[in-house]
Amino acid sequence: MDRDDEPVIDYAQALQQLMAAAVPQPAERVAIDAAIGRVLAGAVHSAQCLPPFDNAAMDGFALASHGQVIEAGHELEVGGWRAAGDIAGGSGESGDSGELAWEIMTGALMPPGRDTVVPVEQVRVLHDDSQGRPQRIQLLQPARPGQHVRLRGQDVALGQAVLEAGRNVGIKEHTLLHALGIAEVAVNVRPRVAVICTGKELVEDTAQALGSAQIRDSNRPYLAGSLRAAGAEVVWQGTVGDDAAAFGDALAQALRAGAQVIVSTGAVSQGRYDFIPDALRTLGARVGFHQVAIRPGKPVLFAHLADGAVYFGLPGNPLSAAAGQRFFVEPLLRRMLGMATERPLWLPLAGEYRKSAGARFHGCAQVGSDAQGRLRVRLLPGQQSFRLMSMVGANAWAALPEDCTEAGEGSPVMVYSWGHRDPLVVCATPFE
Repeated sequence: MDRDDEPVIDYAQALQQLMAAAVPQPAERVAIDAAIGRVLAGAVHSAQCLPPFDNAAMDGFALASHGQVIEAGHELEVGGWRAAGDIAGGSGESGDSGELAWEIMTGALMPPGRDTVVPVEQVRVLHDDSQGRPQRIQLLQPARPGQHVRLRGQDVALGQAVLEAGRNVGIKEHTLLHALGIAEVAVNVRPRVAVICTGKELVEDTAQALGSAQIRDSNRPYLAGSLRAAGAEVVWQGTVGDDAAAFGDALAQALRAGAQVIVSTGAVSQGRYDFIPDALRTLGARVGFHQVAIRPGKPVLFAHLADGAVYFGLPGNPLSAAAGQRFFVEPLLRRMLGMATERPLWLPLAGEYRKSAGARFHGCAQVGSDAQGRLRVRLLPGQQSFRLMSMVGANAWAALPEDCTEAGEGSPVMVYSWGHRDPLVVCATPFE
């Protein structure tokens, strides 16, 4: 098919192709300290209760309430004491009548028969021994049955599903796994990706002085870093000139390194040096789409390579490459990792924005609050695809559909975090 005859599809159609091409990754078991940043391959069920035993929520005295409020002024003898970590059968437990109070520390195992804790500030010590331990106390306030006690299984029950399949393991999930004694979990293998940046003008070495008509290869470190953040393993990366043979060599190296997904920048349009589409066809690739109605980032190429790997050809301008990575590569990686389909957050627009009809727009944006504390999103100036400063100032993406030409103040727009696994960040300074 001549490139001029290739159909232009909309973003939803492109996304359908990507989802159909995403092959789920197999699972592997890893120690929980190696699981941070990984995606769970199956649900995690608790093998114990949390807390594992009834314990005191405050320093004070443990009492037996018998289901009744113990009124202020009530006096009790103190039969023993217990600190966190003390086991059953400690001081005072033998011969315990069940009616004595126990001095108890936060986190300590509740003595047998006691179901209520009175904070130390709500007690008057009437008598203590030679070592300063209370022997008799008086309540200064009523004690309600069960107060200040953390019950066994109150947080997590035995056998409870605590983390679902497809969930990203962050520090909070890692903490829960530790608390439950889960030493290893099943996670999905990271998709293996490679990055190829094309252009004889590109300089890889950041410290190298630029010659005439040269620019530094900023796309490659951006893509490699964002792909890792998206959950992938970068197995190969490199830069080649505008040369089909060198590109073929780089592609072969990437495939030998085990890449399942290959992402390139540059050489995918219709100019004299845009050789990648023809080079891929020569190598037996099947092009899925080449023209998608989006801005920035048109054209973006998606192809199936002969060995089963998939290929993304993104434009060379940095904002176009970033948008292509976020809205084409990351949805495929997300599906490969077994994560749920991403849903945008809808927020009112701060200000107004105009665009041409017929193309979905992904813009660098900031999420923040107005003077009344209401969340808003604003599109940043400088959305041209060659600009980097608008990317630096952004904490999110805002998307406008193909048929939208004008979004006014307060119009609801789709908002996405910068990367699909990133939290949505809110600007510290309120919008004016």
